[in-house]
Amino acid sequence: MTESLVVNEIYLSLQGESTFAGLPCIFIRLTACDLRCSYCDTAYAFTAGKKKTLADILAEVRRQAKPFSNAPGTSPGSKLPLVELTGGEPLLQKNSQALMRQLCNDGFTVLLETSGAHDLSKIDPRVHRIMDLKCPSSGEVQRNLFSNIAHLKATDEIKFVIGTVEDYEWARQQIAAHRLAAVCPLLVSWVHPLAPEQTSQGLKKVPAGLTPITRRELAEKIIADALPVRFQIQQHKIIWPPDQRGV
Repeated sequence: MTESLVVNEIYLSLQGESTFAGLPCIFIRLTACDLRCSYCDTAYAFTAGKKKTLADILAEVRRQAKPFSNAPGTSPGSKLPLVELTGGEPLLQKNSQALMRQLCNDGFTVLLETSGAHDLSKIDPRVHRIMDLKCPSSGEVQRNLFSNIAHLKATDEIKFVIGTVEDYEWARQQIAAHRLAAVCPLLVSWVHPLAPEQTSQGLKKVPAGLTPITRRELAEKIIADALPVRFQIQQHKIIWPPDQRGV
């Protein structure tokens, strides 16, 4: 049987987050997710998508990457664009593993955005895994698979998406309890408000009693607590309208 994946979209843009922020990146957004985080801005990928063979996906990635092939001054190991698998939740589709292996074999720097609710131990070690630890306001904090921490490497990253004061305190506690700063880079993102049309997809509600935090308050808390994290802003939501797709 031909290996295939259900794909929502494939597009070339700039990486908006992570330690790779600002670099050209081809995004492969796979369909389906088993979480419903309160702040999710890609709920359109929960069900919409088309089945594509791995061969067709690889061909499209190579086509979009072709203009970079003759870029001057490119050193070994710095091939651009990056390629990121995102979703949805890419690990829900078993053939995502085969796709990541092939992309690595092609010499791409491969990133994986994952919720942290699925086992990371079988992923090709060449892949840079960007794993969420879901905070309380997501409504999905109980889905965190903490056993994944043992499988992370220095080339991976942990991301906390923070929308409330309680989220910040929870993240600070996890960083200390699991000594996460010694594991890999830590990312902190502020929850960007959703546009009205993005909120009607059956997302979880923010639990009652939590105190919203502003972007500035979050930054100031990180500074005051000397928290060993990288505060990141989603660059694509500054360059383009926050609800625009394919960027």
